[in-house]
Amino acid sequence: MEDALKIGTYSLGSRLIVGTGKYKDADQTKAALEASGSRLVTVAVRRLSQLPGGGDSLIRWLREHDYTLLPNTAGCYTAEDAVRTCRLARELGIAGLVKVEVLGDPKTLFPDVIQTLEACATLVKEGFTVLPYTNDDPITAKKLEDIGCAAVMPLAAPIGSGLGIRNPYNIELIRQSVSVPIIVDAGVGTASDAAIAMELGCDGVLMNTAIAGAKDPVRMARAMKLAVQAGRDAFLAGRIEKRLYATASSPLAGVIGSNQG
Repeated sequence: MEDALKIGTYSLGSRLIVGTGKYKDADQTKAALEASGSRLVTVAVRRLSQLPGGGDSLIRWLREHDYTLLPNTAGCYTAEDAVRTCRLARELGIAGLVKVEVLGDPKTLFPDVIQTLEACATLVKEGFTVLPYTNDDPITAKKLEDIGCAAVMPLAAPIGSGLGIRNPYNIELIRQSVSVPIIVDAGVGTASDAAIAMELGCDGVLMNTAIAGAKDPVRMARAMKLAVQAGRDAFLAGRIEKRLYATASSPLAGVIGSNQG
């Protein structure tokens, strides 16, 4: 936990957050979650009945194995629906943290910013620890932080697209604009995408389709775990400056017989 991901009062030993949808069965879901090393797992409250075993057995297994649950409002298109869904999660006893997702339309699955801000404002007042899915806009990210959200979750690309980070410059602007954790959410396709997100200085990455939709979800989960760790280490280590011209790996300056110096 030396480099734990801290969100509100929560301290997590992994910076990879994974979902529970789209796996072929409960066994594959559990195996992929274990391989990912994730300690924070998101579940769609409105789709719990669609999970293997109706969701109850998986939730029980997650609790028994000390996973922190992150119920989300997937499928909500209004602030009212999102707030109602989070209240339901609280009644079910799984709403310490909540991921607020208010969509603008079913084709792009981009967030409705106005409805998202409204839902988050209400939920923060009601004592929820709120993590909002949003677009890669530094202005919106700052507004969400000012409302009291515990983190911001900008998309890398459309949900499930696998396109990777389309606008790294906006992610950098968000990093300069807010002090709460930044978790890239949506659009990651493979391990290099996750590593890039972490190298940009993001605090974590959330994904579902990239793992569950892979030909071998368990192996991909393991790859994502390593990519997030590598990207984080690279960011903390500090990359070399980019230069237009070459710089010798073994400088000749000071070497006997050298014409340089």
